Amino acid sequence: MIVAGETRSAYFLQEEETKVETHTLSVLVDNEPGVLARIVGLFSGRGYNIESLTVSEVEHEKHVSRITLVTTATPQVLEQIKNHIARLVPVHRVIDLTSIGDAIERELALIKVSGTGEHRVEALRLAQAFDAKTVDATLESFVFELSGMPADIDRFVKLMTSCGLVEVARTGLAALSRGKDGL
Repeated sequence: MIVAGETRSAYFLQEEETKVETHTLSVLVDNEPGVLARIVGLFSGRGYNIESLTVSEVEHEKHVSRITLVTTATPQVLEQIKNHIARLVPVHRVIDLTSIGDAIERELALIKVSGTGEHRVEALRLAQAFDAKTVDATLESFVFELSGMPADIDRFVKLMTSCGLVEVARTGLAALSRGKDGL
């Protein structure tokens, strides 16, 4: 906010424009060969990074898929990304779920932990605290299933490191806007 009589340098304005933000985009597309490759190619050709990507057909009769992707960019670059995606022929709609606010975001992870004794007991205790479901158990290991906010999954994985974390598989973000309207 600029106060009357206040002067600001152009350097300060440039700093605001280069602030990097993470956004979740939801893209409705025709489910046909090459669509995902074209969108991913758009990102790689311009040097943009995709941090999370999920794709699934959501309307079988109409052959329509939803692509949910997370990217980090400046506001100006983000607008370019959305405009480039929207211009692709098989794209029906592009929604920036972060900009409209209050989106519901969830991710699924499978976490394998190996250990015995106290490490095994601690892994089970932490899994219970995070409401993680045990989907496989042997005498030496567990595989936990955890669904939730990506930050919660990150915390769980970090805590499991001291309990004998072996490997992690994550689905990527699934997101919907709140309210009665759809994409």
